[in-house]
Amino acid sequence: MIVALLSVRDLGVEIRSDLGHVAAVDGLSFDVPRGKTVAIVGESGSGKSVTAQAVMQILPKVAGITRGQILFDDPADGKKPVDIATIDPLSERMRQIRGGRIAMIFQEPMTSLSPLHTAGDQVTEALRMHADVSDSEARESALDVFRRVGFPDPKRALDTYPFELSGGLRQRAMIAMALITRPALLIADEPTTALDVTTQAQILDLIHELQADTGMSVLLITHDLGVVANMADEVVVMYRGRRMEAGAREDIFRRPGHPYLKALMRAVPRFAMKPGERLTPLREVKTSPLRPGGSAFHCDANRNVLSIRDVSKTFTLRSGWFSGKVRTVHAVDQVSLSLPCGTTLGLVGESGCGKTTLSKIISRALKPDGGQVTFDDGSGPKDVHTLDGSSLTAYRRAVQFVFQDPFSSLNPRMTVYEILTEPMKIHGIGTSDERFERAKALLEMVGLDRRSLRRYPHSFSGGQRQRLGIARALALEPQVLLCDEPVSALDVSVQAQVLNLLKDLQAALGLSYLFVSHNLAVVDYVADTIAVMCRGHIVEEASKEALFREPAHPYTKALLAAVPDPDIDRPLDFAKLRTGRFSDPSAWPEPYRLVEGDHGAMTAIGPDHRVRTMSESRREAA
Repeated sequence: MIVALLSVRDLGVEIRSDLGHVAAVDGLSFDVPRGKTVAIVGESGSGKSVTAQAVMQILPKVAGITRGQILFDDPADGKKPVDIATIDPLSERMRQIRGGRIAMIFQEPMTSLSPLHTAGDQVTEALRMHADVSDSEARESALDVFRRVGFPDPKRALDTYPFELSGGLRQRAMIAMALITRPALLIADEPTTALDVTTQAQILDLIHELQADTGMSVLLITHDLGVVANMADEVVVMYRGRRMEAGAREDIFRRPGHPYLKALMRAVPRFAMKPGERLTPLREVKTSPLRPGGSAFHCDANRNVLSIRDVSKTFTLRSGWFSGKVRTVHAVDQVSLSLPCGTTLGLVGESGCGKTTLSKIISRALKPDGGQVTFDDGSGPKDVHTLDGSSLTAYRRAVQFVFQDPFSSLNPRMTVYEILTEPMKIHGIGTSDERFERAKALLEMVGLDRRSLRRYPHSFSGGQRQRLGIARALALEPQVLLCDEPVSALDVSVQAQVLNLLKDLQAALGLSYLFVSHNLAVVDYVADTIAVMCRGHIVEEASKEALFREPAHPYTKALLAAVPDPDIDRPLDFAKLRTGRFSDPSAWPEPYRLVEGDHGAMTAIGPDHRVRTMSESRREAA
């Protein structure tokens, strides 16, 4: 008989506002069996995180449980199940459960960790709050848990501040804080959304391993069906606070019943998509294909609108606050790329590989140490970093940026009208009436109501804000868009809307895209050519068909192996991912190994397919 550790029965949670009450969770029921993983999936706003907050009794002040039960059957005390919904959130009983018996890890570790305290202090504090231990015992336990969650140097981690850790290590610190009390239930709320694919695979493997080791149950909240296919035993599908479908992972993926679940699956980019096949968002966005104030560019596919030749950029960092030592980081190391007019070049790699630095060099936000970036609008190539005066103004107008986080890149004090017309004012384009008409046309191009002009960014959803960011980038009629992780913060359905919009705009306007991402399935959907970047080097470049069909470089193979596929017949090979240091050039097998001082050379291995191998002189010496 399967025993439920957590039983949620007819749960109702309301959010109160000046405009009335909204049912964030409406009659939700599900069980989390002991030792099993249950995934709650759905779009943003479906009530997933509110459900987790209700279980932890950490709902915001404007929200409250209105009905139902949250029965927690703690195997450690041998007593009857306790109804968490009836416990005072501020009581000692709830404090013992929260963090002690039920722990939670959040989506963004940097906002959940105190920047003023070391990782060791924060992890030991979690233990001291729930157990009577001495400082030395707490420190020893923290050292043990840091070791278990895979810190490369557990002793050093005790005295390290969160800002000194990478995204993956911060998430490991969060997991260490949650696990140090040996909880019966771990709630993981989008634990890997902000991480690149290899780090995500490591964190998923870690949760798997710890679950097998400790026997804890996991309540996984995510919108990534690839993660669900690899992690869950059972799945609950939510929409607008209600359960649409629930069942074993096998049944959910092989025999989806509800139209909403089928629609979610069609919205996910997959590697096995047919040529010309489109993603199907849950809600199609009606867009106007018309170009405001002109026609599409005439694009000659033989003309490279951007050419990057041997570009390098280094940064000097302090090794410690008071050590006086410095180290040099090669963020971009002799990179050469071309972007033909009217096409999309996908640039993929882990966080810290140099993708965004290269984008900033192209946009002239950073100056390279060496090499050259040239731009050709049809009148001949020009060196971007020697432009000045009117030629520089023309370049800034022709090359625009679409940012990763649409909320922080839009001024919260400006209306949509002001956001869209500000670039036109700066560049002296049109009269006030003409700018107003163009702003309305831009909104329609990206599928937003022209009546939204007087609204502020905070009143839009994440996907709508990203469409606003695209509209602003298009205000100056650019030829090139630099898209830096434009969909990584969006759930699958909204992501499908934005990706389809970018493809439609490219077809209608003749735009060229440099599309930076760590999600290979997304890049496969939008890109024509893909360049793989690691430690500042381009290690492989090919058409997307060649790259995904015959990847050559060990790092490319590792990236592809780490992508969670929403197909239960293609699970992640955690054992393979556990071996080897994929992003360490000195650990790559020959002929791909790069040692200090060897930049290697790009070698053609097929039509339009190149891979970086060790230089000829090193190969002869070896």
